Amino acid sequence: MVGGSAAAFAYTAGWLSPGRLTPDKVVDAFAPPGGPALGHRRNHAKGICFTGFFEANGAGAELSRARVFQAGRYPVVGRFNFGTPDPHAPDATARVRGFSVRIQTPDGQEWRSAMISAPFFPVSTPQDFYQLLKLLAAKDPEAIKAFAGAHPRFAAFGAWTKSAPWTGSYAEERYNGLNSFIFTDAGGKDHAVRWSLIPEATPTPAPAEELAKRGPDFLEQEIAQRIAAAPARWKLVVTVADPGDPTADPSKPWPEGRRTVEAGTLVADKVEQEVDGPCRDVNFDPTVLPSGIRTSDDPFPAARSAAYAVSFDRRTAEAKHYGAQ
Repeated sequence: MVGGSAAAFAYTAGWLSPGRLTPDKVVDAFAPPGGPALGHRRNHAKGICFTGFFEANGAGAELSRARVFQAGRYPVVGRFNFGTPDPHAPDATARVRGFSVRIQTPDGQEWRSAMISAPFFPVSTPQDFYQLLKLLAAKDPEAIKAFAGAHPRFAAFGAWTKSAPWTGSYAEERYNGLNSFIFTDAGGKDHAVRWSLIPEATPTPAPAEELAKRGPDFLEQEIAQRIAAAPARWKLVVTVADPGDPTADPSKPWPEGRRTVEAGTLVADKVEQEVDGPCRDVNFDPTVLPSGIRTSDDPFPAARSAAYAVSFDRRTAEAKHYGAQ
Protein backbone atom coordinates (compact mmCIF):
# COMPACT_ATOMS: atom_id res chain seq x y z
CA MET A 1 0.00 0.00 0.00
CA VAL A 2 2.81 2.40 0.92
CA GLY A 3 4.70 1.74 -2.31
CA GLY A 4 1.58 2.26 -4.41
CA SER A 5 0.84 5.55 -2.66
CA ALA A 6 4.40 6.72 -3.24
CA ALA A 7 4.25 5.81 -6.93
CA ALA A 8 0.94 7.61 -7.30
CA PHE A 9 2.36 10.69 -5.62
CA ALA A 10 5.41 10.63 -7.87
CA TYR A 11 3.24 10.35 -10.95
CA THR A 12 0.92 13.20 -9.98
CA ALA A 13 3.98 15.33 -9.22
CA GLY A 14 5.08 14.78 -12.81
CA TRP A 15 8.23 12.94 -11.82
CA LEU A 16 7.34 9.69 -13.57
CA SER A 17 5.25 11.11 -16.40
CA PRO A 18 6.16 10.04 -19.97
CA GLY A 19 9.14 11.80 -21.51
CA ARG A 20 10.33 13.18 -18.20
CA LEU A 21 12.67 12.09 -15.47
CA THR A 22 12.49 8.44 -14.46
CA PRO A 23 14.01 6.54 -11.52
CA ASP A 24 16.11 4.50 -13.97
CA LYS A 25 17.69 7.69 -15.31
CA VAL A 26 18.49 8.88 -11.79
CA VAL A 27 20.05 5.56 -10.80
CA ASP A 28 22.05 5.45 -14.03
CA ALA A 29 23.38 8.94 -13.31
CA PHE A 30 25.09 7.73 -10.13
CA ALA A 31 27.29 5.27 -12.04
CA PRO A 32 31.00 6.19 -12.15
CA PRO A 33 32.84 6.18 -15.53
CA GLY A 34 33.77 2.51 -15.17
CA GLY A 35 30.21 1.47 -14.46
CA PRO A 36 28.42 0.63 -11.21
CA ALA A 37 29.76 -1.74 -8.58
CA LEU A 38 27.64 -4.80 -9.26
CA GLY A 39 25.66 -6.11 -6.33
CA HIS A 40 25.97 -2.87 -4.38
CA ARG A 41 23.70 0.08 -3.67
CA ARG A 42 24.06 2.64 -6.43
CA ASN A 43 24.79 5.44 -3.98
CA HIS A 44 26.07 5.31 -0.41
CA ALA A 45 27.58 2.05 -1.60
CA LYS A 46 30.05 1.72 1.25
CA GLY A 47 28.60 0.98 4.65
CA ILE A 48 28.44 -1.26 7.68
CA CYS A 49 25.44 -2.74 9.50
CA PHE A 50 24.38 -2.26 13.07
CA THR A 51 21.55 -3.44 15.28
CA GLY A 52 20.12 -1.91 18.40
CA PHE A 53 16.90 -0.35 19.59
CA PHE A 54 14.89 2.84 19.79
CA GLU A 55 13.80 3.72 23.31
CA ALA A 56 10.78 6.00 23.03
CA ASN A 57 10.11 8.22 26.02
CA GLY A 58 6.47 8.87 25.13
CA ALA A 59 6.88 12.58 24.35
CA GLY A 60 6.53 12.03 20.60
CA ALA A 61 2.99 10.76 21.12
CA GLU A 62 1.75 14.35 21.36
CA LEU A 63 2.68 14.75 17.69
CA SER A 64 1.94 11.30 16.22
CA ARG A 65 -0.25 8.36 17.10
CA ALA A 66 2.36 5.98 15.62
CA ARG A 67 3.15 3.12 18.01
CA VAL A 68 6.86 3.88 17.70
CA PHE A 69 6.34 7.01 19.83
CA GLN A 70 4.61 5.24 22.69
CA ALA A 71 6.99 4.70 25.59
CA GLY A 72 8.87 1.46 25.03
CA ARG A 73 11.82 -0.21 23.36
CA TYR A 74 11.66 -1.18 19.69
CA PRO A 75 14.23 -3.17 17.66
CA VAL A 76 16.37 -1.38 15.06
CA VAL A 77 18.37 -2.53 12.05
CA GLY A 78 20.56 0.19 10.62
CA ARG A 79 23.48 1.09 8.43
CA PHE A 80 26.33 3.58 8.74
CA ASN A 81 27.42 4.77 5.29
CA PHE A 82 28.66 7.67 3.25
CA GLY A 83 27.88 9.29 -0.08
CA THR A 84 29.75 7.44 -2.80
CA PRO A 85 28.91 4.95 -5.57
CA ASP A 86 32.25 3.23 -4.92
CA PRO A 87 32.19 0.57 -2.15
CA HIS A 88 35.98 0.72 -1.97
CA ALA A 89 36.33 4.50 -1.64
CA PRO A 90 38.65 5.65 1.16
CA ASP A 91 36.61 6.85 4.12
CA ALA A 92 38.17 10.33 4.11
CA THR A 93 37.00 11.11 0.56
CA ALA A 94 33.25 11.55 1.08
CA ARG A 95 31.94 14.67 2.81
CA VAL A 96 28.40 13.45 3.44
CA ARG A 97 27.87 10.60 5.89
CA GLY A 98 24.65 8.67 6.21
CA PHE A 99 22.62 6.83 8.82
CA SER A 100 19.76 4.57 7.77
CA VAL A 101 17.34 2.82 10.12
CA ARG A 102 14.39 0.45 10.18
CA ILE A 103 12.40 0.53 13.41
CA GLN A 104 9.79 -2.19 13.96
CA THR A 105 6.92 -2.17 16.43
CA PRO A 106 4.82 -5.02 17.89
CA ASP A 107 1.81 -4.04 15.76
CA GLY A 108 3.70 -5.17 12.63
CA GLN A 109 4.47 -1.67 11.35
CA GLU A 110 7.82 -0.19 10.34
CA TRP A 111 9.41 3.21 10.16
CA ARG A 112 12.29 3.47 7.70
CA SER A 113 14.44 6.55 7.38
CA ALA A 114 17.68 7.49 5.63
CA MET A 115 19.37 10.57 7.10
CA ILE A 116 22.58 12.40 6.23
CA SER A 117 25.06 14.60 8.05
CA ALA A 118 24.41 17.65 5.86
CA PRO A 119 22.07 20.28 7.38
CA PHE A 120 20.21 20.84 4.10
CA PHE A 121 20.05 19.39 0.60
CA PRO A 122 21.97 21.05 -2.26
CA VAL A 123 18.97 21.45 -4.60
CA SER A 124 15.22 21.95 -4.43
CA THR A 125 13.77 19.33 -6.80
CA PRO A 126 14.49 15.83 -8.11
CA GLN A 127 14.91 17.30 -11.59
CA ASP A 128 17.60 19.69 -10.34
CA PHE A 129 19.32 16.81 -8.56
CA TYR A 130 19.44 14.76 -11.74
CA GLN A 131 20.85 17.73 -13.65
CA LEU A 132 23.50 18.15 -10.97
CA LEU A 133 24.51 14.48 -11.15
CA LYS A 134 24.94 14.77 -14.92
CA LEU A 135 27.03 17.93 -14.61
CA LEU A 136 29.28 16.43 -11.94
CA ALA A 137 29.82 13.36 -14.12
CA ALA A 138 30.75 15.57 -17.09
CA LYS A 139 33.30 17.45 -14.93
CA ASP A 140 32.72 20.72 -16.76
CA PRO A 141 33.76 23.51 -14.33
CA GLU A 142 32.00 26.24 -16.30
CA ALA A 143 28.73 24.29 -16.44
CA ILE A 144 28.90 23.59 -12.72
CA LYS A 145 29.65 27.26 -12.05
CA ALA A 146 26.62 28.27 -14.13
CA PHE A 147 24.46 25.74 -12.26
CA ALA A 148 25.62 27.17 -8.93
CA GLY A 149 24.75 30.66 -10.12
CA ALA A 150 21.23 29.56 -11.00
CA HIS A 151 20.80 27.51 -7.83
CA PRO A 152 21.96 29.54 -4.81
CA ARG A 153 21.36 26.70 -2.35
CA PHE A 154 23.93 24.59 -4.19
CA ALA A 155 26.51 27.29 -3.55
CA ALA A 156 25.49 27.32 0.12
CA PHE A 157 25.89 23.55 0.24
CA GLY A 158 29.35 23.89 -1.25
CA ALA A 159 30.23 26.39 1.45
CA TRP A 160 29.08 23.90 4.09
CA THR A 161 31.29 21.14 2.64
CA LYS A 162 34.31 23.43 2.91
CA SER A 163 33.65 24.94 6.34
CA ALA A 164 31.93 22.25 8.42
CA PRO A 165 34.31 20.29 10.65
CA TRP A 166 35.08 16.65 9.91
CA THR A 167 34.95 14.06 12.69
CA GLY A 168 36.67 10.72 13.03
CA SER A 169 33.59 8.69 13.90
CA TYR A 170 30.10 7.88 12.69
CA ALA A 171 29.12 8.10 16.37
CA GLU A 172 30.02 11.80 16.55
CA GLU A 173 27.82 12.91 13.66
CA ARG A 174 24.44 14.59 13.74
CA TYR A 175 22.16 13.02 11.13
CA ASN A 176 19.30 14.99 9.62
CA GLY A 177 16.12 13.85 7.94
CA LEU A 178 15.97 16.74 5.47
CA ASN A 179 12.55 15.94 4.03
CA SER A 180 9.31 17.12 5.60
CA PHE A 181 6.72 14.63 6.75
CA ILE A 182 3.31 14.89 8.36
CA PHE A 183 2.72 13.52 11.85
CA THR A 184 -0.92 12.98 12.83
CA ASP A 185 -1.74 12.89 16.53
CA ALA A 186 -4.42 10.88 18.32
CA GLY A 187 -6.89 13.73 17.90
CA GLY A 188 -6.42 13.83 14.12
CA LYS A 189 -4.37 17.03 14.06
CA ASP A 190 -1.52 17.20 11.53
CA HIS A 191 1.96 18.54 12.24
CA ALA A 192 4.58 19.20 9.55
CA VAL A 193 7.93 17.99 10.89
CA ARG A 194 11.53 17.13 10.18
CA TRP A 195 13.76 15.11 12.49
CA SER A 196 17.39 14.73 13.48
CA LEU A 197 19.54 12.35 15.50
CA ILE A 198 21.83 14.24 17.90
CA PRO A 199 24.89 12.26 19.05
CA GLU A 200 25.54 11.61 22.71
CA ALA A 201 29.26 11.48 21.90
CA THR A 202 31.01 14.84 21.77
CA PRO A 203 32.17 15.62 18.21
CA THR A 204 35.94 15.96 17.98
CA PRO A 205 36.99 17.90 14.86
CA ALA A 206 39.81 16.42 12.81
CA PRO A 207 41.31 17.76 9.55
CA ALA A 208 40.51 15.69 6.46
CA GLU A 209 44.19 15.21 5.73
CA GLU A 210 44.72 13.75 9.20
CA LEU A 211 41.77 11.39 8.75
CA ALA A 212 43.23 10.16 5.47
CA LYS A 213 46.27 8.92 7.37
CA ARG A 214 44.09 6.62 9.47
CA GLY A 215 43.54 4.25 6.56
CA PRO A 216 40.87 3.68 3.90
CA ASP A 217 38.41 2.00 6.26
CA PHE A 218 38.95 3.93 9.47
CA LEU A 219 35.25 4.79 9.92
CA GLU A 220 34.15 1.15 9.88
CA GLN A 221 37.02 0.10 12.12
CA GLU A 222 36.45 2.90 14.62
CA ILE A 223 32.68 2.38 14.95
CA ALA A 224 33.11 -1.38 15.35
CA GLN A 225 35.68 -0.89 18.12
CA ARG A 226 33.67 1.86 19.81
CA ILE A 227 30.41 -0.09 19.94
CA ALA A 228 32.18 -3.28 21.03
CA ALA A 229 33.27 -1.29 24.09
CA ALA A 230 29.95 0.50 24.73
CA PRO A 231 26.74 1.29 22.80
CA ALA A 232 26.52 4.50 20.79
CA ARG A 233 23.50 6.74 21.33
CA TRP A 234 21.63 9.55 19.60
CA LYS A 235 18.66 11.61 20.77
CA LEU A 236 15.78 11.70 18.28
CA VAL A 237 14.67 15.33 18.06
CA VAL A 238 11.57 16.23 16.04
CA THR A 239 11.29 19.81 14.78
CA VAL A 240 7.79 21.17 14.18
CA ALA A 241 7.21 23.67 11.38
CA ASP A 242 5.61 27.04 11.91
CA PRO A 243 2.91 28.14 9.45
CA GLY A 244 4.61 29.27 6.25
CA ASP A 245 7.77 27.23 6.71
CA PRO A 246 8.73 25.53 3.42
CA THR A 247 7.82 21.85 3.47
CA ALA A 248 8.35 21.03 -0.23
CA ASP A 249 11.99 22.15 -0.43
CA PRO A 250 14.68 20.26 1.53
CA SER A 251 17.32 22.79 0.45
CA LYS A 252 15.74 25.39 2.75
CA PRO A 253 16.39 24.88 6.47
CA TRP A 254 13.74 26.07 8.88
CA PRO A 255 14.67 29.04 11.05
CA GLU A 256 16.21 28.50 14.45
CA GLY A 257 13.84 28.58 17.37
CA ARG A 258 11.22 26.23 16.00
CA ARG A 259 9.50 23.98 18.53
CA THR A 260 11.29 20.70 19.11
CA VAL A 261 10.27 17.49 20.84
CA GLU A 262 12.83 14.97 22.08
CA ALA A 263 11.07 11.68 21.36
CA GLY A 264 13.60 9.15 22.64
CA THR A 265 17.02 7.63 22.18
CA LEU A 266 18.33 5.48 19.35
CA VAL A 267 20.98 3.01 20.51
CA ALA A 268 23.42 1.05 18.34
CA ASP A 269 24.83 -1.85 20.36
CA LYS A 270 26.22 -4.27 17.76
CA VAL A 271 28.12 -3.76 14.49
CA GLU A 272 28.33 -6.38 11.73
CA GLN A 273 30.01 -6.37 8.34
CA GLU A 274 27.51 -5.73 5.57
CA VAL A 275 28.51 -8.73 3.46
CA ASP A 276 26.53 -11.04 5.78
CA GLY A 277 24.92 -8.48 8.07
CA PRO A 278 21.23 -7.78 8.72
CA CYS A 279 21.15 -4.49 6.78
CA ARG A 280 22.51 -5.85 3.51
CA ASP A 281 19.13 -6.65 1.99
CA VAL A 282 17.11 -3.84 3.57
CA ASN A 283 15.78 -1.15 1.26
CA PHE A 284 15.68 1.94 3.46
CA ASP A 285 12.72 3.35 1.54
CA PRO A 286 11.65 6.61 3.26
CA THR A 287 8.00 6.07 2.31
CA VAL A 288 7.72 2.92 4.46
CA LEU A 289 5.92 4.64 7.31
CA PRO A 290 3.69 3.58 10.19
CA SER A 291 0.15 4.79 10.67
CA GLY A 292 0.45 8.29 12.10
CA ILE A 293 3.23 9.41 9.73
CA ARG A 294 2.80 10.24 6.04
CA THR A 295 4.63 12.09 3.29
CA SER A 296 4.12 15.83 2.79
CA ASP A 297 4.21 17.92 -0.39
CA ASP A 298 7.99 17.36 -0.53
CA PRO A 299 8.57 15.44 -3.81
CA PHE A 300 11.83 13.85 -2.73
CA PRO A 301 10.57 10.92 -0.61
CA ALA A 302 8.52 9.59 -3.53
CA ALA A 303 11.42 10.16 -5.91
CA ARG A 304 13.82 8.45 -3.54
CA SER A 305 11.42 5.54 -3.06
CA ALA A 306 11.22 4.95 -6.80
CA ALA A 307 14.99 5.22 -7.28
CA TYR A 308 15.72 3.02 -4.26
CA ALA A 309 13.44 0.34 -5.72
CA VAL A 310 15.40 0.35 -8.99
CA SER A 311 18.70 0.19 -7.13
CA PHE A 312 17.40 -2.64 -4.94
CA ASP A 313 16.17 -4.68 -7.91
CA ARG A 314 19.47 -4.25 -9.75
CA ARG A 315 21.72 -5.15 -6.86
CA THR A 316 19.69 -8.18 -5.82
CA ALA A 317 19.80 -9.43 -9.43
CA GLU A 318 23.58 -9.01 -9.25
CA ALA A 319 23.97 -10.73 -5.86
CA LYS A 320 26.58 -13.17 -7.14
CA HIS A 321 28.92 -10.24 -7.80
CA TYR A 322 28.65 -8.82 -4.28
CA GLY A 323 32.03 -8.90 -2.56
CA ALA A 324 33.82 -9.99 -5.72
CA GLN A 325 34.99 -6.51 -6.71
